[in-house]
Amino acid sequence: MTGAPVVVDRLGPASAGEALTVQYAAYLSEGRRYATTEIPPLVETLEQLAADLARDDTRGFGAWIGPRLVGSVRLRRVRGPGPVEFTRYSVAPDLQGLGIGTALIDAAHATLAARTVSVLVTGVRSTGNLGLYGRRGYLETGREVDAAGVEVVRMERIAP
Repeated sequence: MTGAPVVVDRLGPASAGEALTVQYAAYLSEGRRYATTEIPPLVETLEQLAADLARDDTRGFGAWIGPRLVGSVRLRRVRGPGPVEFTRYSVAPDLQGLGIGTALIDAAHATLAARTVSVLVTGVRSTGNLGLYGRRGYLETGREVDAAGVEVVRMERIAP
């Protein structure tokens, strides 16, 4: 790493292009793991991502090192009803494993009210993701096959 601090802050539509670049780079390994490029993070368009970040029920978070966006995540449906969706969690491949993802997760979770339920899905063979989410308080609640034909694990967390 460059020695510059990682800064986690809100992510808005103006950063959608950078966020999409990081997202595509981060999810390519997932696409390879499951032999498909049809997983949702790899087919999302710039327009869709920008529109999602502009919604009043979505909170985007980004991690920057200097001017470079190196990670992002979105919380959808933060105004309820139902659980908050923790989605599109991405860290630049060259910086994975350095705590950036944990900082993003913790910053996003810190904005949730006590007892708020958040849910996510990740591939069953994505052991690194499963371990990270488990360490951040997520528990498996079920499994299903998504639209791309990938078996995914549904996980849930209740904010303290």
